[in-house]
Amino acid sequence: MRAIGSLSANEATVGDVSHTESYARAGELLRALAAPVRIAIVTELAATGPRHVHELVDRLQVTQPLVSQHLRVLRSAGVVRAERHGREIAYSLVDEHVAHIVADAVTHAGEGRP
Repeated sequence: MRAIGSLSANEATVGDVSHTESYARAGELLRALAAPVRIAIVTELAATGPRHVHELVDRLQVTQPLVSQHLRVLRSAGVVRAERHGREIAYSLVDEHVAHIVADAVTHAGEGRP
């Protein structure tokens, strides 16, 4: 197995984006997901669709400032989008890819380890 940096120029490019750039972006995405509350938010949005902050607070049993803080991180990472409905903002997943990543990670974490 070769190290990431040892790929040839031909192997390191897919379209216009190098593997190194893709790895960096994937790392940023995984860092954005690297908190139990954020994993719970993504899981909840995947299961139920768009939710307001107060609904996530009730469902996850954490404080409103904590949910809002984690939603800001997820939003800046491009994981969730916000849509204003009157005085409230509904949050939803940008796409289902992240939901699958999170579901697989949760499943993997729950499997027995030797």
